[in-house]
Amino acid sequence: MRKLLPFAITSLLGTSAMAADLTVKLEVPRLNVAEYHRPYVAMWIEKSDQTFAGNLAVWYDLKKRDNEGLKYLKDLRQWWRRSGRDLQLPVDGVSGATRVVGEYTLNFAGDKGALAKLPAGDYQLVTEAAREGGGREVVKVPFQWGGKTEQNAKAQGSNELGAIALNVKP
Repeated sequence: MRKLLPFAITSLLGTSAMAADLTVKLEVPRLNVAEYHRPYVAMWIEKSDQTFAGNLAVWYDLKKRDNEGLKYLKDLRQWWRRSGRDLQLPVDGVSGATRVVGEYTLNFAGDKGALAKLPAGDYQLVTEAAREGGGREVVKVPFQWGGKTEQNAKAQGSNELGAIALNVKP
């Protein structure tokens, strides 16, 4: 049997990114409103042509009676059209409860979930937030997956989302 060198194996299997870690810091800002509702938040990855590549997180009201929280997920309009309406929720490792005001750090391992089969290339982290009786906002942070150096990127929301910082470690 002929022994294949690592570069030969890669060329046989196609180009795919080596496992990396993705860390996202997300701020849920304090809003000066009479009646505050926690935001529903969806976070996913888009390819450079804006097609859906995978879900990272979906925060919604998991404890509402009779799964009433699911009905408001449609307010996350971009996410709903790209992925949400096709999902059977809750999704293990993706679904979670809404969060109060504050800064949150989410860590995603490159060998699990949406990142496991993500080929090397240019992508965008997309975060969408919507609140009952409030507004809706989408923030995109471009990044490159499968690079050899650590990357940091930031974007700033204007209302429903605060600062979003992305770190990719090879």
